Amino acid sequence: MAKVILEVCCGSADDVIQAHLAGANRVELNSDLFHGGLTPSLGSLLVAKRETGMRILTMIRPREGGFCYTPAEFQVCLEDGKALLKNGSDGLVFGFLQEDGRIDAQRTRQLANLALDVGKEAVFHRAIDVVPDWKEAIDLLADLGITRILTSGQAPDVSYGTQTVRQMIDYARDRIQILPGAGIHAQNLERILSETGATQIHVAVHRPVYDRSVENNRSIFYGGCLYPPEDRFSLIDREAISGIAAQL
Repeated sequence: MAKVILEVCCGSADDVIQAHLAGANRVELNSDLFHGGLTPSLGSLLVAKRETGMRILTMIRPREGGFCYTPAEFQVCLEDGKALLKNGSDGLVFGFLQEDGRIDAQRTRQLANLALDVGKEAVFHRAIDVVPDWKEAIDLLADLGITRILTSGQAPDVSYGTQTVRQMIDYARDRIQILPGAGIHAQNLERILSETGATQIHVAVHRPVYDRSVENNRSIFYGGCLYPPEDRFSLIDREAISGIAAQL
């Protein structure tokens, strides 16, 4: 198999450390992966950079639930982007849509320029998967100088969207990179690479890690109505990522 770039979706500094040890080429650092990934803390970036020295792209997403933000939320995006770039981020990952689901060109340009003006990458995330016309979106993002687009091929799982991803890669040509992600694992990796023709992939493989400090009172929940268990958290599965890296 030809060399393929392995990007790992991380939700913490520990995730980045595990991804680094597993052989990842770069990572996307978030917080709150349960909600699809939100902006990480500055501390998590600083620790991850110090401990690994690897390429770290940072998510810029102020809240869950859509991609059409209030003026205040967008100002938060700008300030977070500036702070993260100043403190070692190798690029920003973001997505801004209008109420009709089409890309917000003005806001996208502003965030992209924050990164591009200092020689860093600008990545448009899976907001592309809900736009009404992905060809129109690719044309716009390429014109704005966006480095890369993360996509599942407008399917819930990229394994169901491989033909669209291949069409996106063919349509984008050398104008912009297309990065398939969502639902990629060791068992479907080779099929997805074969069917898409992709030269890079985005994976997230976690395992539960237990924190026993809450076991004195199991009736207490600190989360929302879904009541996730309080005695565990997710951490990048180093062995699984190592297996994927070895396949690549």
